[in-house]
Amino acid sequence: MSQSRFYSINTKGKITTLNTASEVFTNHKNGEFYWLDYYKPTREELTTLIEPLDLHPLTVEDCTDENLVPKIEEYPNNTFIIFNSYSYIERELWVDEVDFIIGKNYLITVSGYNSNGRNPLIGIEKLVEREINQAKLGPSHLLQIILDHVVDKMFVAIESLEEELDAAEENLINDPATFVPSETIRLRRHLLTLRKSLFHEREILVKICRKDCPFISDSAIYHFRDIYDHLSKFFELTETYREIVSSLLEMNVSMMNNRLTKSANQTNLSVRRLTLISTIFMPLTLLAGIGGMSEWSMMTNPENWRLSYPFFLLGMIIIGALNYMFIKWLERRDKARY
Repeated sequence: MSQSRFYSINTKGKITTLNTASEVFTNHKNGEFYWLDYYKPTREELTTLIEPLDLHPLTVEDCTDENLVPKIEEYPNNTFIIFNSYSYIERELWVDEVDFIIGKNYLITVSGYNSNGRNPLIGIEKLVEREINQAKLGPSHLLQIILDHVVDKMFVAIESLEEELDAAEENLINDPATFVPSETIRLRRHLLTLRKSLFHEREILVKICRKDCPFISDSAIYHFRDIYDHLSKFFELTETYREIVSSLLEMNVSMMNNRLTKSANQTNLSVRRLTLISTIFMPLTLLAGIGGMSEWSMMTNPENWRLSYPFFLLGMIIIGALNYMFIKWLERRDKARY
């Protein structure tokens, strides 16, 4: 549902609410500029602005398109800007497009086309009322106030991502079993989305600060430079966080490899012990098999078996000990070689 609000602002800081957009065109007064704020407008509503404000048709088309990258376009009678607003809700990063059309004595804001009920400019009227001493200076100052509000919301989203990243790092260090790589990959995807948007938004501010936009007053440039500084800081933060995410994933792989290596070493140790026992007892098993035959004549006569069997057992012990000593000697020799 379309929610449109129209205001006139004079040089004394008085804000007057208008009922329709047509009042902007019919009741224009010197020393006033107008703010047309559209939330989920129809294409027809925006089309009605083309003729009276001399808007380019592509401007209306871009306002109603979704998933456009931030950009700035110069037209003969106005400047068109696409910016992104971010909100982090239920562990998901939501991107909402905000469009600006600034002319000599007006500012148009369009939002809500891809917001799914979210309002990226909610509460902006109260903010403008608080900052009326700056807003009354003209459309470019009003644009700066709204852009600053959008960038501040971006910082809230970045802080939320930072908190999740810190929690993931702590889990990996303190309890690797609770570390979930898919969650870290999700954070990396969000950071990549932020980085792409911030890159284009910085370019927008660079163009504004170079005074390439004829509808941005020189007195507002200093405020836009402050916004540029914030965007540069956020861009560097996203780069840092992306590096941390990559480090966490690499650390997780290394720790998994260490656990697998440790498990393999324990398995090798167990196999080695079993092999040692088997090697020692193989000849003893052979002798025990021969000595345990029912043919008495094979080993002893019936009259002297009480003497022969103790000697037989003693011989088995000696053979086992010699086997053990021989195996240990082989191990020491192999260690000395390598």
